[in-house]
Amino acid sequence: MTRLPDRFAALHAQQRKALIPYISAGDPDPAQTAAILHALVAGGADALELGIPFSDPAADGETIQQANERALARGVTLQQTLAIVREFRRDDATTPLILMGYLNSFERAGFAQVMSDLAAAGGDAVILVDCPVEALPDYEADLNQSGITPILLVTPTTNPARRRAIVQHAGGFLYFVSLRGVTGTKQADADAIAADIRALKADTGLPVCVGFGIRDGATAHRMADLADGVVIGSALVARLHQAAENGDSLTDTARAFTADIRAHLDHKD
Repeated sequence: MTRLPDRFAALHAQQRKALIPYISAGDPDPAQTAAILHALVAGGADALELGIPFSDPAADGETIQQANERALARGVTLQQTLAIVREFRRDDATTPLILMGYLNSFERAGFAQVMSDLAAAGGDAVILVDCPVEALPDYEADLNQSGITPILLVTPTTNPARRRAIVQHAGGFLYFVSLRGVTGTKQADADAIAADIRALKADTGLPVCVGFGIRDGATAHRMADLADGVVIGSALVARLHQAAENGDSLTDTARAFTADIRAHLDHKD
């Protein structure tokens, strides 16, 4: 599957930065999750990250933890998440779609089988949040056979030797975590991570995208100046939840949120 590298190659040729929004499968409304994904693309998303509801999402802050709890309370499972991927792919053959989850979710259903099912559904990549690079070789044969790309995380505390090991196993892009801690807890500081991103880019030819702590267009723009794209999750999840509480259109909210971030990313200083 080449959707992810093809998309980054096209963005590079256009001198544009990638916008990758995250939502939790089944939140705020399982029946509308695929429609929300389409709305994000309509607003300017270049790739999509879809979280699998999990009872103990240790890397996520309160906003996404609560989204997981709401989705689980509605009975959303891994299999329903894959059904959302299939529904989305019926009308969009080109936008890369990344599943984000914890190993327990995949292993309970059989890792190899899930990767095969994800590929058949139209998925492109996975973020295995709690899989250290040392454990990744246990899963690489199944990933390679399915064609699913592992997206690996690098943090500000990753030492140079470990960073190089991560780069050797990574595909698609490197996900640079801009903050110490969990998602959605504070705002990212571009100046604080500039040297880390330069060092990471010196180690790899893969694109580098920054996530955690990106709450608005201005922050996204500053981060994209350093990297090849941004991932934005908690702020979007919170906005969708508020829209649901207010009775507002979820698709209109998703489209408007993404369009605002896109406009900031495309703005030339």
